[in-house]
Parts: sequence; structure tokens; C-alpha cells
Amino acid sequence: MNAARVSRSPSAVRVCLDARLVSGQFGGVEQVIIGLADGLSRLTDSPDEYLFLVDWDHKNWLKPYVGGPCRLLIADRSITGGRGGFLGKQQRRVAWYLGRRPASPTPGSPDIPPGDRAVQRARVDLMHFTMQVGSRTSIPSIYQPHDLLHRHLPRLLSPETVAAREVEYRTLCDQAVMVVAMSRWGKRDLIEQYALPEDKIQVIPWAPVIEAYRRPSAQDLAQTRVRLGLPDVFALYPAKAWPHKNHVRLLEAMRILREQHGLVIPVVFTGAQNGLDGTLREEAARLGIAEQILFTGFVDPVQLRSLYRLARLLVFPSLFEGWGMPILEALAAGLPVASSNVTCLPDLTAGAALLFDPLDPTAIAAAIGDLWTDESKRDELARLGSDRAAMFSWERTARLFRAHYRRLANRELTEEDLDLLGAEPLV
Repeated sequence: MNAARVSRSPSAVRVCLDARLVSGQFGGVEQVIIGLADGLSRLTDSPDEYLFLVDWDHKNWLKPYVGGPCRLLIADRSITGGRGGFLGKQQRRVAWYLGRRPASPTPGSPDIPPGDRAVQRARVDLMHFTMQVGSRTSIPSIYQPHDLLHRHLPRLLSPETVAAREVEYRTLCDQAVMVVAMSRWGKRDLIEQYALPEDKIQVIPWAPVIEAYRRPSAQDLAQTRVRLGLPDVFALYPAKAWPHKNHVRLLEAMRILREQHGLVIPVVFTGAQNGLDGTLREEAARLGIAEQILFTGFVDPVQLRSLYRLARLLVFPSLFEGWGMPILEALAAGLPVASSNVTCLPDLTAGAALLFDPLDPTAIAAAIGDLWTDESKRDELARLGSDRAAMFSWERTARLFRAHYRRLANRELTEEDLDLLGAEPLV
């Protein structure tokens, strides 16, 4: 059934959520959309509707998680057609957008693409841009700039990418009736960087997406170990090799552990590595630790859950994060975490992780070595992490979004809506 032709109650809110991406290329953003779809699909206690805008050729990744009040809405224009296609540039952002943008955009002439006609035909009340990219629209919109990396660490990006992001983020923030931050730290950052009104920014946390995935069986665990060629014990770092993910200092920490402490610790890296894994392999060879690293590439949901079960610990040395989804997933899986102490991560982990300075390879090595060798500390952090992760769920996040959708569409709010809107943020 075409979602645009579904009849609805006059009091219902119809929201379109932008989900136009190619699976495997967007990492945490893809997981966020899956989590939103899974959470909103559970809200069967109202007539509200949620349409997920997808490309016809790239919809199967989301289909299993869409049900109840949620439906797929097929976009008129393909994100991979014409001049586009997914190009291996920068953060592999949607090439349809990049193809329309001038090489050096200026704030005075933003080249943001127009909204898709399928959304107009669906007669939605709100447009929710779930990714950093978006489009021009006359429909009231919600925008989620997942982080402002380009403002804090511009040296890690090309000048063209920094300029393009600055135009896009500012334009979409200005257009939106609500801007979403995942934490209070993120809200403060948006206020400081873009001088946005405080009441325009709402804090809505993410949750562990692995709960939406099938629980791996013993056979799944065994097959994942064989198919990925996993070592018997290993540390896990699920992150694409963008410079801010700080893989190089992690490799240096592994060398320190080997040479100074006699600890030969295998590390498994997941994620589509965008070609930069070759540079990291060369660096590992130079450091004499090449046999300790394994790049798996993109893993499917069952393999991801299996990795969280099979690893001894998760290490997360990122230099900058808007949230830190792998950390929360590891906490939910009962996997002890050694994490960077930057941005919102101390608030996210709330004492349930071992923190370190990501600029100091010696500090990274000390944290990894401590967890690797101390079983009682791993057990303690696993317990604390499970308790912390239990505070977050995609259904709660979906209900909070629903309350905001109703508020922005001027619909009557329930008592639950009011309670959620008035609650203090979890992070």
C-alpha cells in the first residue's frame, strides 16, 4: 500500500523521516534510523503515522524494522542515479547532495536540494531529517546535526567539506522548528557554535540498537568466529577509519603494550573502512604489530551482536563524538568498555567505563592493559554498564519524539507526553 494514500484521523500526526541512504556506508546513522523505526513501530496505541522516505533500490535494509504505524515512502528521485552514485569521498555522504553543491559554498548562497515530491504528495505535518544532510522544505522540519566535528577539528577534513557542512548545517538549523541534540553537552555545543535559541534545541538520547537485532545463537557465534577469522580473545573497535576515530594512536598503544608490558592483544576493527585501512595496515607493519590487527569490513546485525558477545573488551579512542553508539551497545551487551574522555562520553558512560585521554597512547595502553588483565574489573564494569544501558530504550526515545511531533503539530498532548517533555535528559 502506498503510504501517501492511507486515510487518517483528523487528530493524527503524519511525520516523514528521511532514511535515504545506502546500507553499510553510514555506520551509526544507519543504526539510528533502524532504532527509530523499531521504536516508532511499537507505538500502536495512537493513530499517528510515520513514513520513512527511502530510495527504491535501497530500502531492504530498513524493511524488517518497519511495522505498526510505520510505512516506507518511496522517493521520486534516486540518491544513486544520474551524476550521483555513492562516491568514496570524505564521509561517503549522499552523492546526490554533493553533486548539487558548489565546490566552495558560501553562507550567502547555500545549495541545499529541494524536497522530494513524494513527501509533498503524502501531505505530512512534519519533516524529520534524521541525518546531517537535508533538503529545502516549506513543511515544518526537525533537524539532527549529529555532531559539529567540522567546527572543532577542521584540520581533519578537507576545506571543501568544512565549507559544505557549514552551509548545510547552518541552513538546516535555521530552517528547522526544532533541532535535536543527543545530550546536554551537545545542546550546549549547538548554542555556543551557532547561537541557536536554547528552547529550539531539544535533547533526545539514542539507545542501543542491538536490541532490535536477532539474538545470536551458539551456531551464529561459531559461524561468526569462522567467517571473520576471529582470534580466540580480542579487543573490539567498531568504527570506520576516519581520522577523528584515532586508529593510529590505538595502534601505537598496542605497540606500547607489546614492547613495554609483553601484552600481545589482538584488536578487531569493523566497519567499511573507506580505503584508509590500507594506511593503517602499513602503520601496523611499521610498528611491528601487523599480526595483531584484523579488519572485518562491514558486518551484518547478527555478526555485530556476536562480536559484542565474543570480545573481551571494547576500546573506543575517538577524538570527537556526538554520541558514541558503540559504547552504549557494548554496555547493553555486558562488554566492559575503555573509552575516550571527550565530549559527551563521560556523561554517557556515567562511571560505567574506564576513561582515558585519547591524545596519549600511553594512557590508552594503560586502560586497555588494565581491563585486559583484570577479570574482576571487567566483571564490575560489565555489571555497571548493563545497569546504565538499561536506562535507555528506543521505545522511550520514540515516545519522546512522538510527544515533540504532537507538540510541534499543535495536537493535544497526553499526560505521558507532558511527563516525557518535562523530564530531565538522561545524558
